[in-house]
Amino acid sequence: MVKLSNSIKRIKPSATMAVTQQARELKSQGKDIIGLGAGEPDFDTPEHIKNAAISAINNGDTKYTPVDGTPELKSAIKDKFKRDNNLEYNLDEISVGTGGKQIIFNAFAVTLNKGDDVLIPAPYWVTYPDVVNYFNARTIFIECSESNDFKITPKQLDEAITPSTKWFILNSPSNPTGACYTEKELKDISDILEKNPHVNILTDDLYEHLIYDGTDFYTIAEVNSNLKDRVLTLNGVSKAYAMTGWRIGYAGGNKDLIKAMGKLQSQSTSNPTSISQAAAVEALNGDHSFISERNLVFKNRRDQLLKSLNNMKGITCNTPNGAFYVFPSCKEIIGKKTKDGIEINNDEDFTSALLKHAGVAVVQGSAFGLEGYFRISYATSDENLTNACDRISKFCSELE
Repeated sequence: MVKLSNSIKRIKPSATMAVTQQARELKSQGKDIIGLGAGEPDFDTPEHIKNAAISAINNGDTKYTPVDGTPELKSAIKDKFKRDNNLEYNLDEISVGTGGKQIIFNAFAVTLNKGDDVLIPAPYWVTYPDVVNYFNARTIFIECSESNDFKITPKQLDEAITPSTKWFILNSPSNPTGACYTEKELKDISDILEKNPHVNILTDDLYEHLIYDGTDFYTIAEVNSNLKDRVLTLNGVSKAYAMTGWRIGYAGGNKDLIKAMGKLQSQSTSNPTSISQAAAVEALNGDHSFISERNLVFKNRRDQLLKSLNNMKGITCNTPNGAFYVFPSCKEIIGKKTKDGIEINNDEDFTSALLKHAGVAVVQGSAFGLEGYFRISYATSDENLTNACDRISKFCSELE
């Protein structure tokens, strides 16, 4: 019998991956299931990016690379930060990992100690608190209200910071809500952080290019350059470029932090796959016209989904400006019963009953730190969304 470490006991499996896996298993059993849990674009990786990977294979680009990214990819990332975010990073201030998760893991691994606090606005991406917990630091959650589009206020942040605060996490556009911070909102938040020089900032910009309604994207180091040395600007190719399986995330940040992250990575995974890095170079440097075309599809799906949800009995939903999620409220349904007498006492009961009775897999809001909601990913076909909405509506109308 292997005795597991206390560290691994402090974390739990990803709720979003668990729902996706459950949907797959039910489908394999012949059940008619519509999975709306995965945060993964349903589009294919663009041809010019795939061709760059094929060329890399044919040219023998299949060896070890520098631990935290090839010079070619780091140069492409450097150019991207300058082009899109007006941020200047040197190559030794850039780290490349096997997805955004590894970047976060590395950053927290080399900075967190017992007694350190990490401030996490809720709702949050499910990975953040578990990585913090793994390193025996404390997660301090700050509940963000639906009335403020699930965004933290400067006052909330100011009141939450203590001498023990090591990191503050900011995710815009947000997973799970799709909320985007405006330039002014980021400036007001940055003013609080500037007064607290002991606080580092992780800004998760993975959904940067997935924005709608004329929304402009800003990242916090761009808005307040005085914070740049304390900001780890995280991004990747998974979402905008439909490259989830290629596993490339990257970040720009303080040189000493980046060096320490590279040191850790040299003893864990070593370099990300050489083929994926070559493809990521083409993704960042190549044609981007497909992004606006796909965003129009996502926006149309969002609009139709919102219209349907807000016409359902007991369901209401804010309009998000980014990502490919909606975060509807099911609070009016709590306390009702299914037609076979099962009482719905919380959002997890709701999502479980929805899967059982309607064959629709979504993720409960409590998994993201906010009870009474659920997350739908609309990174799926129009047909799936239409059918799913019909099923959810019927399920809600039949509750007693």
